[in-house]
Amino acid sequence: MNDNQARGGIGRVGAKGLSVGKVGVLGGAVIGVSVVAPAYTLTSGLGPTVSAVGLQTPAIFLIGFIPMLMVLFGYRELNLAMPDSGTSFTWASRAFGPWIGWLSGWGLISATVLVLSNLAAVATDFFFILLAQLTGDDALARLPFENLPLNIAVTTVFVALAAYVGYRGVEATEKVQWGLVGFQLIALVWYSIAAISSALGGGAYDYTPVDASWFNPLAVGDLSLIVAGISLSIFMFWGWDTVITMNEEAKDPKRTPGRAATVTIVLIIALYLLVTVATLMWAGVGTGELGAGNPDNQESIFAVLAPHVMGPFAILMSIAILTSSLASLQSTMVSPARTLLAMGYYEALPKSFASISPRFKSPATATFWAAGSSIVFYVVMRLLSENALWDTITALGMMVCFYYGATGLAAVWYFRRSWFTSPRNFFMRFLLPLIGGATLVWMFFQTAIDSMDPDYGSGSSLNGVGLVFVLGIGVILLGVVLMVVMRFVTPAYFRGETIPVSEHEADRAAGGVHVLHDDETPEEAGSARG
Repeated sequence: MNDNQARGGIGRVGAKGLSVGKVGVLGGAVIGVSVVAPAYTLTSGLGPTVSAVGLQTPAIFLIGFIPMLMVLFGYRELNLAMPDSGTSFTWASRAFGPWIGWLSGWGLISATVLVLSNLAAVATDFFFILLAQLTGDDALARLPFENLPLNIAVTTVFVALAAYVGYRGVEATEKVQWGLVGFQLIALVWYSIAAISSALGGGAYDYTPVDASWFNPLAVGDLSLIVAGISLSIFMFWGWDTVITMNEEAKDPKRTPGRAATVTIVLIIALYLLVTVATLMWAGVGTGELGAGNPDNQESIFAVLAPHVMGPFAILMSIAILTSSLASLQSTMVSPARTLLAMGYYEALPKSFASISPRFKSPATATFWAAGSSIVFYVVMRLLSENALWDTITALGMMVCFYYGATGLAAVWYFRRSWFTSPRNFFMRFLLPLIGGATLVWMFFQTAIDSMDPDYGSGSSLNGVGLVFVLGIGVILLGVVLMVVMRFVTPAYFRGETIPVSEHEADRAAGGVHVLHDDETPEEAGSARG
């Protein structure tokens, strides 16, 4: 009998030694918002979107929001049935078996490791930009681009600091995030109010009155723009699922993560719409000097507009973007560490990944593996080519679509016996996660096809094939190779012994019975069902 069976029998999810009862709804939402990093995301994503779709940008955000919300319902249902820090890995394993489960975990880990390196690079860039603004020495802003060893050193320090805070446990993460997230939200709301007030007061660059058509997805019309909107959601909304990976540390493991994720995604879309409307009202969509559609303003739209909108307080926006990158860098560490922890616990990876810090009750080996991998990846790709680094970040969208989509479909299949037992189950366990999951899986294949074009991404190619495709599929194939190796190193998981696919378990889920934790008594289970 293996360890998992000895601990509590087939069908139970395991308590892995993490600290319990530490994260509430608000604390989880704060961490979720920090991973999405709205200040950083908007400054780099708003300009290109306006340039492509103009005044329909709010509608495009709404279109991108829809599949994420639908998949969220699947996450919530799975978490109610079996709260487990492995999330996509554990749930896909239970629904579809070890192979799809392992690849779902790999998709999450590889995507977050790629993002960690990107966030650290962005934090480094804005750190020197802020130094230049404070000192008045513009040469400082160019240092990370001109001095590669310095760039790598500072980026490594940022990743190491993020790993250290993550190692100290979820409480330390939450405390750090309250300040960092609070500051960027204040800066974004300040910018929005100032822009709207200026526009209404006649001080706008190109005043554009708000119209209801801005928010109507049906008014977009062009299918290619709708596809672009869904693709955009990957970048604009990705990261809210980090809240779910902290379920074992939540005050109510079955309900708190789902509620916190809902608060996160609703708050993000509301903030995106507010900032977008304010920008469109003040700057318009033209290509003039301060127009939101000016290609020269796309790289960092707030850096261009904030001085004119906020006056001397514009430096707050630079600080907000820096803190947004740092906050997301630190909180994003939560997700891969807990997925690696779960994969070690269920013997999909060597058991050393399941080690817990006795003092902080946090993933130990897993946290430092996630940090170390992101540093190695950044250094290698930065030495090869800056284009290769950014194309790999673009390629992460394929991994995100895969594991989000797989998780949504896992919810549909896992709860297949309860689809028609109630109207609620029909929508929450079948229709909504099916549409969301299928949409994202389709986006995975569509992105793969599109990225074969040499002009996709930075325009780099390898033997006539787009570099984004080569890198994206390459990362997935690397996962397949590692999975085959693990099949021989840790065979118990692949035999279905540590995470079995159980018809009996699906029957229990259909009847509203959640899967027991190893440390949960039947009496507690009865209370949870009530």
